[in-house]
Parts: sequence; structure tokens; C-alpha cells
Amino acid sequence: MSSSRALVCRPSNGKNRLSLESVPLPSIQPHQVLVRTKAVAQNPTDVKSFDDNTMGDGAVLGCDFCGRVEQLGADVTRVQVGDRIAGLIFPGEKKGVGAYAEHTVADEKICFKVPEPMSSEAAATIPLALATAWLAMLSSHSLGMDRSKGDANQLLIWGGSSSVGQYAIQIAKYFGFQFATTCTNSEIVKDYLGVSKRVFNYRSPTVVEDIKKSLPAITYVFDCIGTETSSVQASKTVSDAGGVLVTVRPGKAFTENIEPRVRATDVIVWTAFFKEIKYRGLHYPVSFMLIWLWCLATDYPIA
Repeated sequence: MSSSRALVCRPSNGKNRLSLESVPLPSIQPHQVLVRTKAVAQNPTDVKSFDDNTMGDGAVLGCDFCGRVEQLGADVTRVQVGDRIAGLIFPGEKKGVGAYAEHTVADEKICFKVPEPMSSEAAATIPLALATAWLAMLSSHSLGMDRSKGDANQLLIWGGSSSVGQYAIQIAKYFGFQFATTCTNSEIVKDYLGVSKRVFNYRSPTVVEDIKKSLPAITYVFDCIGTETSSVQASKTVSDAGGVLVTVRPGKAFTENIEPRVRATDVIVWTAFFKEIKYRGLHYPVSFMLIWLWCLATDYPIA
């Protein structure tokens, strides 16, 4: 087989369009594997990249996938042909390679074997959201939380029922951080994730005061929503000693008016690919935080 099918971006008259086309079978590097996709996920970054035609004519979008390994690079040791894996890909980095295709490629360090009880559809929703939460909380470029301090860390997760927020909650629980979270769908947080306290409705007129009463020494804020108001409101919960807020919006968008005692930073998941990223005039250094995470992927409590 020398070709595969993919949804290819074809801009026309100022509007991007998707075209189902035959494309060359992706070539793989020594540390990569060729995967036949079974399921893919759609993320806000996929929609934004499509609407803005960020990757240009001929790009294949899609970041998250699950499928079977069909071919190994020369240096691959962690997976085998036939393994069912889920992974994260940087779409558009290489023209014609993305998750929205019958075949894609995966870096063996940024994928994990999927346990058989889990569906391919569920597995495909994990990589980007989990990697974003992990980097936002633990990378030195973002919050840089010290895992060894456990419950000495006080954290607010703004948007705990979002996809990224749900993984942030699980990471916080895993390391024993004290945390509060906001959401409107409390059933997800309370019933599915087992959070029994410090769950607040962000629409409440007293939400900031209520959070500060429950956690008076908040130092870290993770804004999983990134709207015009979310970072500003969330920053008000930080203690008088000051702290840091990370937003999912690249370039720290919408953080201009946060509390002066709070330092703003951001997270971009593509730093997980062990290379510096330049995105729309922004520069992000390489992050090695994902190596440890993917090595623990089989045992990590992802649900």
C-alpha cells in the first residue's frame, strides 16, 4: 500500500474546505510508528486551525487518535505491530499528516497502549486534554507546581467539567493537592470524578468569596476556559501573598486585567513534542514534562 485517504484542507475564495482525497502513505522516522486510525477526536484547536487556515493548503488536521500499529520505526521499543494505541500528533507540522486520515504517525514517547476494556472512541479523547492539563500544572513554563509538596499546594481549577479541567482534577487528586473547582455541570465533577467538596458554580454572585473561604491560601490558578472574563474572575481568588495563573489561551490572551498580585502565563500542548514551538509570533521552549507522564500512562488514573 502506497497511499491512504485523508480529509485535506483546500481553501477557496477565502474559505477553507475539507476534501476527501488519496494521499501518500505517511513515512515514519526511527522513533515513530505508522498507525491505522480507528477513532479520532475534535478539539478547539482543530476548529480554530481550520477556520483560520493556519496550516495552509494541503494540510491534514486532527490531533487526537486511536488505532492499530502497522509499522515500526527502526528505534521503536515501547510498542509492537498490532498494539492498539492512542496518541497526540502535531497536525500540519508535516504536510499531509494528521489524525483525520486512515493512516497517521505517532511518536512512541507521545502515545500509550490502550487497555482493552476502553473503547477506541474514549481513548481518542485523552491525549491532548491530558497533556494540556499536565503541562499547565507541572511545566516550569506554566504553573510549575511542586509535586512533592502535596496538600501544601492550594489550587483553583476554573472550568473543572471541561475536558482539560477533568484531567486537571485527576492530576490534583493524584498528587494530593488541595483544590477547588468551578463548573455548571457538577454531576461530572461530583459523581464521575468523585469530588465531594469545594465545587462551585461560577455563575454565583458570591463565587469568589465562597472559594476564598474554602481555600484561603490559593497560590495557583488554572483557567481551563480562557474567555474574556474567566481569568479576571479566577485571579480574584488568589491570596494576598500573590500567585500565578495559567490560561489555555496562547499568548496569555484575556489576562491583561487580572489582579496585579497574580502573574499570568499560558500553556501550549505542542511543547510536548520535545522541540521549541513558534506559533503566530509566540515562542515556547521545549518541554520534557511529558516523558515521565507517558512512561506511566498504563498505570495513570485517566478515568
